[in-house]
Amino acid sequence: MTQIPSEEEVLGYFERLSNWGRWGPDDELGTLNLITPARRLEAVATVRDGVSIGCARPILVEPPVPDVARPPLHLMIQSGEAPEANHAADFLGIAPHGQTISHVDALGHYFWGGKMYNGRPQGVVSTAEGAAFGSVEVMKDGIVTRGVLLDLARLRGKPWLDAGEGIFPADLEAAEAAQGVRVREGDALLLRTGWYAWRVHLGPYPVRRRPGLHAAALPWLRERGVALIAADASEDVLPSGYPSIELPVHAVGIVAMGLCLLDACQFEELAAACVVRGRWECLFTVAPLRFRGATGSPVTPLAML
Repeated sequence: MTQIPSEEEVLGYFERLSNWGRWGPDDELGTLNLITPARRLEAVATVRDGVSIGCARPILVEPPVPDVARPPLHLMIQSGEAPEANHAADFLGIAPHGQTISHVDALGHYFWGGKMYNGRPQGVVSTAEGAAFGSVEVMKDGIVTRGVLLDLARLRGKPWLDAGEGIFPADLEAAEAAQGVRVREGDALLLRTGWYAWRVHLGPYPVRRRPGLHAAALPWLRERGVALIAADASEDVLPSGYPSIELPVHAVGIVAMGLCLLDACQFEELAAACVVRGRWECLFTVAPLRFRGATGSPVTPLAML
């Protein structure tokens, strides 16, 4: 039987699962510290076929809809329409945080009780200067590790999980057993809920409802030493079931654990490739923009098999 923690227990995770000070008082990398040179070498060794698969969603310029409050901008500064033109140039404007742009959250993205990761006051993220601590720039060397795809939609025998459908530790372990793989310390946990395919087929997402990890999975993530989660939704199941903490995986994960989160990926092609090969691990790489002060970055995660 699934054990659902009380709201008091979930709020207690901020202290129980905290990594504050674990890698020093000035640490800004959080769980990315678990990706050691040895883990990177092990990740490289998973590559057998040399096949690279992009795990980002297409960036589309579309009118505002309920799940895209700030649509991307694409303006041509120079085009080939003028006879004398010898080049083209663009302006790209992207608000990365949200449900439809594949992006990484920096540790300066989320606060709780006036604090951010490692006990810094949330005010160090300012309108004038952005994140003076925990910005995406600290990921300048990129993320290279072993990725493990757990296909929860496939486990449950349907193309995608339903809005509000939660994922518990027992589900993660059932997926491991079905796929013959195990998530280890320093790994990237890649979660396929089928939620990208849901939007392609059914249109904009319902407001404040999506599948994802239940708060009950947080101790499991800490125990396994997950370095980052990349999901094709945005990690948290909504509604969370806890009135005082709407996004516990974001709040506890980022603020207390320093957990790296990649939201709104897509794993349709990767899942199909894994099924064909009967292998669910890959070399997983992410290279965020080196944007000083930013609390997140659009990314194109790559999985190599």
